Amino acid sequence: MSTLFSPLRLGPVTLNNRIIIAPMCQYSAEDGHMQAWHDQHLGSLAQSGAGLLIFEASAVTPEGRITQGDVGLWDDATRDAMKTVVDNIRRYSPMPLAVQIGHAGRKASCQKPWDGGAAISPEQDNGWQTLAPSAIPFSEGGPLPEAMTAQQIARTIEDFVLAARRAVDAGLEGIELHAAHGYLLHQFLSPLSNQREDAYGGTLENRMRLTLDIFDAVRASIPDHIVLGVRISATDWVEGGWDLAQSIELAKQLDTRGCHYLHVSSGGLSEQQQIPVEPNYQVPHAEALKSHVVMPVIAVGLITEPQQAEDLLSNERADAVALARGILYDPRWPWHAAAALGETLKASPQYLRCQPHGLKHLLENQQD
Repeated sequence: MSTLFSPLRLGPVTLNNRIIIAPMCQYSAEDGHMQAWHDQHLGSLAQSGAGLLIFEASAVTPEGRITQGDVGLWDDATRDAMKTVVDNIRRYSPMPLAVQIGHAGRKASCQKPWDGGAAISPEQDNGWQTLAPSAIPFSEGGPLPEAMTAQQIARTIEDFVLAARRAVDAGLEGIELHAAHGYLLHQFLSPLSNQREDAYGGTLENRMRLTLDIFDAVRASIPDHIVLGVRISATDWVEGGWDLAQSIELAKQLDTRGCHYLHVSSGGLSEQQQIPVEPNYQVPHAEALKSHVVMPVIAVGLITEPQQAEDLLSNERADAVALARGILYDPRWPWHAAAALGETLKASPQYLRCQPHGLKHLLENQQD
């Protein structure tokens, strides 16, 4: 058996293979509620044969949305809309499902990407006042975020807890805390965006405090059978910012707390970032972090070819690979990877007749 198609245990859940579908914002919710688009989009991905499907970043508060089209988990109505999507998927797919929960902080209140993606100031339509660890805008001349008070920080921790409980109530098997890509938790981690002088700023211990407080609070509030992982940006790609050495310390802290996996990305905090984009460009970060923790580490970033994924896993550079844009482009990537590596995948019986000539043993009935 190839390493890519070998089982992987994430805490209480065992995946059939090591292909993860990363969270991908669709900006197609209405007032935080998932829509028919999410049924179609996520339903298709749930038929891909991947080991785990992680729903897109879902805001823990309305002001934590990147855009007005973001999914939310801030009340019972947004939970119920997500539950409907989960229930529809469950009719036809046993694939484990998780959701990423987060808060955009100073990167909230923006246009949808296809409308330009620009920041929207509070006095404009579809705009609102953003929050951040310090009153430092993401872009020079951009809307000024409000530096969070101690009371707002405490409320945010509770907002993450409540969103996590709603995710459990919606029927999901896993929760991923979003501490990457320049959003609120990453903003607290990085000295570039966090210039506080209280218990949540200054030293590395203080800058890690909010992420760890939220992890501890969520872990204590959800059942043991629910997977809890964290996504981080391993580096800001900016001198003087958050970097791999600090990420290693955060990973160690999460590991001792029983984190079930670490999902390793990078960047997103500063417009000054200089990223050397190429195949596997983020894998060295995952590899370095893996050497310091017991929990599984997921690598992501221009991992597009089956043999490429197999090689980095078989060489123990990571424990799993995550696909985002690549699986939007090719929603049957796991099928094609199985064919390339001589493996077999389980699929819904409706698809069994599609196997190409010469690959009649590629798919097995998942109902058997």
